[in-house]
Amino acid sequence: MKTHPRAALILICAALAGMACATRGWTQAYPAHQVRVIVPAAAGGPSDVIGRILAQKLSERLGQQFYVENIPAAAGNVGIGMAAKAAADGYTLLTPTSAIVVNPSLYAKLPYDTLKDFAPVTLVAASPHAMTASLSVPAKDLKELIALVRANPGKYSYASPGTGTTGQLAGELFKLSLGLDLVHVPFNGGAPAILSTIGGHTPIAFTALPAAASYIKAGEIRALAVTSAQRSPEFPDVPTLAELGFPEQVTDFVQCLLVPAGTPRNVIDTLYRETARIVALPEVKEQLRQIGYIPVANTPDAFAVQIKAEVAKWGMVIRAAGIKQIE
Repeated sequence: MKTHPRAALILICAALAGMACATRGWTQAYPAHQVRVIVPAAAGGPSDVIGRILAQKLSERLGQQFYVENIPAAAGNVGIGMAAKAAADGYTLLTPTSAIVVNPSLYAKLPYDTLKDFAPVTLVAASPHAMTASLSVPAKDLKELIALVRANPGKYSYASPGTGTTGQLAGELFKLSLGLDLVHVPFNGGAPAILSTIGGHTPIAFTALPAAASYIKAGEIRALAVTSAQRSPEFPDVPTLAELGFPEQVTDFVQCLLVPAGTPRNVIDTLYRETARIVALPEVKEQLRQIGYIPVANTPDAFAVQIKAEVAKWGMVIRAAGIKQIE
């Protein structure tokens, strides 16, 4: 039976249209079932709060359940390692902190490679580190504190949330840049570090801003500076280290969103687009503000560049400070 040329053309067009619809259907199908969100931190902390905000809002916007799984062991390395080994299909997400860029230089062995095992989606939100001092310290601002430490080498110490934390690394970066003789005193978390400084046991502290925020507001501790590029909206009267003449001191404690390497780009773009919309919502901005964070939501490509730069920067600080790798 001979097919009329016009009929053949109609059949071809129909086939092509069907293929296009199938492709669009595949693209729009994500997510087709529930999605695991690995939070490599304990429940209840800022990381968990942000992970749950994302999971709830992504569930509402994309029509499938995004559920949080807390895996806090080994400075987040266990949870990060599990995410690295997950299928690259968009059904396992990872929301790590700055550990994702610090740990490669801090640990001798890791169950993942930050630069090879993950595809960046976005830097969700960031919080600066706060440099605070005990009210008993006879320095009312950063300039006076620097002069005081220089006049008393080895006498003053600073508290951090622990060895290898970004609080310590921000403190070490400050020490190295100014050539100061400051003694590091590690604690098991930001709250104990701040309480030690309030008590005057460790006169200075470097912590993520959320750990110090309530004590600054209560007037129990003096905020000397924050390490973000701009002043914190929560503390507009506290200057940045950059504006005080130390632009190389810009550091943040970050919350990220990544997926296993090889995840389809359309999935990454969907997650980025929706996350950017979520953190722009007024109620989410307020939730982030209350725990000391501001939304960022940079693009996957910009975030990839940032990750490489941060891995290199913190590696340099760890080596220069002589921080021993954890076996």
